[in-house]
Amino acid sequence: MSKSRLLRELISSPETLVMPDAYDPLSARLIESVGFKAVQCSGYSFALAAGCSSEAALGLERNLAITKAIVEAVDVPVMADGEDGFGDPSIVAETVRAFVRVGVAGINIEDQVLGESAPRRVVDRGLMVEKIRAARKAAQQEGIPDLVVNGRTDALAVASNRSEGLEEAVERANLYLDAGADLAFVTGVVTLSEVKTFVDRIHGPVSIAAGLPNNISSMSVAELNACGVARVSLPVFVVFSAIRAITRTLTALRESGDFSAILQERLLCSPEELSVLMR
Repeated sequence: MSKSRLLRELISSPETLVMPDAYDPLSARLIESVGFKAVQCSGYSFALAAGCSSEAALGLERNLAITKAIVEAVDVPVMADGEDGFGDPSIVAETVRAFVRVGVAGINIEDQVLGESAPRRVVDRGLMVEKIRAARKAAQQEGIPDLVVNGRTDALAVASNRSEGLEEAVERANLYLDAGADLAFVTGVVTLSEVKTFVDRIHGPVSIAAGLPNNISSMSVAELNACGVARVSLPVFVVFSAIRAITRTLTALRESGDFSAILQERLLCSPEELSVLMR
């Protein structure tokens, strides 16, 4: 079975597919080693780990190189972060071809305008529909018709009025599914009531970003599963936890001048834990 087909089956299964973010091959292997069935690439996490100011500053080529290394590091399906496709529909087609050639099983394409300063905004609906169609066609032309195209809308996240943003997100999600997306990914969700609205009114599988500062206390994976969410993306979960763990360990050393606190709190992994990562 191809990894794209496997990813499709995982998304359509009764159990919600949870995809933590990877920012490099090591984090991807850790995600796989603890039992997650797929890996999500995060352009934001890539940029943070690379010391870039934004995903736009990271750029396509570096995104592609990191994604390729992640794909080669794990056996589970990997979904790329294709950002806004890095251009107009013709560029989106080339972007999708490039990611397909490094072996991804799926790709996110978003309607948020990449690289602009605040306020954030989304592109015209019609343009995003053309991008989804271009992505779908490019996958077919590359001989990977099962590639999962994840149509992401930031309409709720950028809205000044949440009720209007919710309506816009529903309408955009359905348009993207009609245009060939396999999954409707809505960002900016902060309550379970909003989740239920999207699951009820979007005519296809729904993906939600969770584990974020604005919703980590208001929804659990179990609750999202009960709502019927097909896929949960954890776009900053791994990189944020890595930053906290590394900072904690280094601070303990700097403040104490010895390794006692590090040993007492077991802040370092054991050689045995490395065995599943070195292969």
